[in-house]
Amino acid sequence: MTDTPDLDQNPIVSKLRAWDAGAIAETLSFRGETTVVVPRERLRGVAEFLASEADLDFKLLVDISAVDRFPVEPRFELNYHLVSMSRRERIRVRVWVAGSDPVVDSVTPVWTTANWHEREIFDLFGVRFAGHPDLRRILLPEEWEGFPLRKDYPVEGPR
Repeated sequence: MTDTPDLDQNPIVSKLRAWDAGAIAETLSFRGETTVVVPRERLRGVAEFLASEADLDFKLLVDISAVDRFPVEPRFELNYHLVSMSRRERIRVRVWVAGSDPVVDSVTPVWTTANWHEREIFDLFGVRFAGHPDLRRILLPEEWEGFPLRKDYPVEGPR
């Protein structure tokens, strides 16, 4: 995938690139929705910028979704769905996470609602969130083995 040319004029993309030229690895637009792909190591900084920059005002994290792309690497795709109520605008921040090192910074310090979303992704996919205040299973028992939404998880369950 490559940058979508018309997104160069998007004010959110422009502000992010002006703030940190390396903050965006790729931009996408599909059906009027903007997605910025962010390098894993820059996620927390981008989140803080989007939430604190008065002109952007992305104070609401609606959801974090995860996709297992196994056997493709990077294996995991995390999508952060953000809303700016004052601007009436949405943006999706996407981060790719390798299967060999499924760790990404927690955005719970930026948006407290990330707490439960990150715990759910950890519980079902095994992606760890560095700096999370209470990273433990939320849906499955603590003694459960494996991560049931991974594509290589046995259909019959743990053995």
